[in-house]
Amino acid sequence: MRIDKFLANMNVGSRKEVHQLIKKGIVAINGQTIKAPKEKVAETDEVTVNGEKIVYQKYHYFLMNKPKGVLSATEDRSQRTVISLLDPKDQYQGIVPVGRLDKDTTGLLLLTNDGQLNHELLAPNKHVVKVYRAKIAGVADEDTVKTFASGMILGDGTKLKPAKLTVLKQDTEHDSSEIEIEISEGKYHQIKRMFGAVGMKVVELERISMGKLKLPNNLKRGQYVEIDVDEISRKQNI
Repeated sequence: MRIDKFLANMNVGSRKEVHQLIKKGIVAINGQTIKAPKEKVAETDEVTVNGEKIVYQKYHYFLMNKPKGVLSATEDRSQRTVISLLDPKDQYQGIVPVGRLDKDTTGLLLLTNDGQLNHELLAPNKHVVKVYRAKIAGVADEDTVKTFASGMILGDGTKLKPAKLTVLKQDTEHDSSEIEIEISEGKYHQIKRMFGAVGMKVVELERISMGKLKLPNNLKRGQYVEIDVDEISRKQNI
């Protein structure tokens, strides 16, 4: 790999900025100062910038507790995205959210530049289970549970796989419920549309798990942690 690409991939700077660092004579490979951006470097070589060692890592994985009001996108002209919540040092090339959470949905979101893993987690044939908790306007009951478990057909003809609905709390006085729901697909606004089909409305929605990845209890809204691929692969059995 060219040294300018190596350093740009490690978020040391843009290609142009990396070229300036090389011109200044502060980039070295195995202790030897380099002069040309096209200089080749192997992943096992020791690379330093101004004496600081730069360790190459091809893929990165961040587990985020997404807050409300932020888009599950890489960029937007007028609104904040989940990428903007990453520290500049963690905004590596190719980092994208795995799947999408609606703007007003909170909770577990995985971000990575590992395209293969992204595909494995989203592929329909993998049936990766996602669990959400929600506050509902309307009283969900045993009939609602049975309707969701039967595999719904929405008004536009969209056929859904069976979903497991657990009613956590009912409040008939205020016509509201708290629920937990497991789905193995991710159609557009799926949970909101499911409750809409039975005359209810989702007021708050939070994803708490994806496969065997759980949202840590101590991870506050807008915060994230870096995890490794071995943990993801082991938990997801991929």
